[in-house]
Amino acid sequence: MPALRFLAGPTAYQKIEQRGLKPELFSQLLAASGGPKWIGIAGLDKYLFGEFFRDRKEPLHTLGASSGAWRLACLAQDNPLSAYARLEELYIGQRYDIKPTAQDVSDQVKVIISGLLGDEAGRDIVGHQIIKSHFLACRGKHLNRLSSRLALGLGLATTATANLISRRSLGFNFERFLFSSFDASSPFNTLNDLPSKHIGLSEDNIAQVLLATGSIPWVLAPVTDISGAPRGHYYDGGITDYHFDLPLSHAEGLTIYPHFYSRITPGWFDKSLPWRKAKTNYHNALIVVPSDEYLASLPYGKLPDRSDFKYLCSEERMAYWHRTITMSEVLADEFAEVMARGAIMDRLEPFY
Repeated sequence: MPALRFLAGPTAYQKIEQRGLKPELFSQLLAASGGPKWIGIAGLDKYLFGEFFRDRKEPLHTLGASSGAWRLACLAQDNPLSAYARLEELYIGQRYDIKPTAQDVSDQVKVIISGLLGDEAGRDIVGHQIIKSHFLACRGKHLNRLSSRLALGLGLATTATANLISRRSLGFNFERFLFSSFDASSPFNTLNDLPSKHIGLSEDNIAQVLLATGSIPWVLAPVTDISGAPRGHYYDGGITDYHFDLPLSHAEGLTIYPHFYSRITPGWFDKSLPWRKAKTNYHNALIVVPSDEYLASLPYGKLPDRSDFKYLCSEERMAYWHRTITMSEVLADEFAEVMARGAIMDRLEPFY
């Protein structure tokens, strides 16, 4: 059975049918939060970063939250695959042999970010002429802006309850911050589905931004000081944009989205809401996901996730995650075969 599925919204389906699967069709690339789940599609990432977009000449606007932002930070470096290898090594190499505090986890994540940025320390990302990076973080409001764990717990509970009624209620409890280089042609400049602020991405703040975008409440400490941004408690960008549900109809080209599952969950608080799905805004997107058969073939029959830190010792978890990365190469092989044979229409499925 195929390990990879190609799901296209109506507009994307028509364009790919007419023109084939070509890198120049795409002007946006998304990468979602999801903790360690990215390990299960690492081979697909590396094919896209190292082959599919290798000779890119026109701007590619990328948007990432949490670990998705870390993956995209690799793409925007001078040597994306070397950066990705550093991310793999450092991320898998985390050890928490006794229960860590939130600050303990933040300290280890700082090491991961410093390592993935490499000697350039983010200068190549900020100044990249082709890969236009956008990273998301959320600033807490009301109870979510307080340091007390009790206050934060009450704030998160309030946020979850309000979100049951309307996703737009997130704006009362968290504020979305978009960090980028202010490229005038970016389709992400006008996000208005939730209250949003746009801050310049710079050499001075990129490490802070990458830490903030992955700072899961209670799991990591908040980031309180990001150069160029208002002070506050900044947390994981997945709170508002877990898998994304953004209006991109005005985008110049198609969006490509290497993702974990065919179901797209808009925000962090929507994970337990099966009726809250994102579809309408994906009419001009190609979503590339592993098949159910591939997922079932992985060790433990699933993608890696944060529960692995709890239920597996470090050695077992590291072996599992390394094995999963190796197995993910089949995703790259299938994508490469589709490209070589020009056989995308044999594999393309509608996403409605």
